[in-house]
Amino acid sequence: MPDRIMDVTAYTTFDFLDGAVEGHGFTTQAVAVLNVATPDEDDSDRVEMRVEMDNTDLEEVPPHADAVSLTPAQARELAAELESYADDVESGA
Repeated sequence: MPDRIMDVTAYTTFDFLDGAVEGHGFTTQAVAVLNVATPDEDDSDRVEMRVEMDNTDLEEVPPHADAVSLTPAQARELAAELESYADDVESGA
């Protein structure tokens, strides 16, 4: 991904996922990078989840990365939801 905003390293949670950007009147498929980490601050009380789409596949939006800041409780709630939906997919529900 040229002009990348997020640093992608051996420690990045997921790189090269299938992603999509959806807007009013368009949906575009693109390669995505997803990372979950704590901010670089030593005293951070948040978990940050960031996603960036490969801007070479996007014409509708400028290069950017989106981020969500979660409390530890919210991160655990998200993890539980992901587990539940993963179980549903695996069981065919």
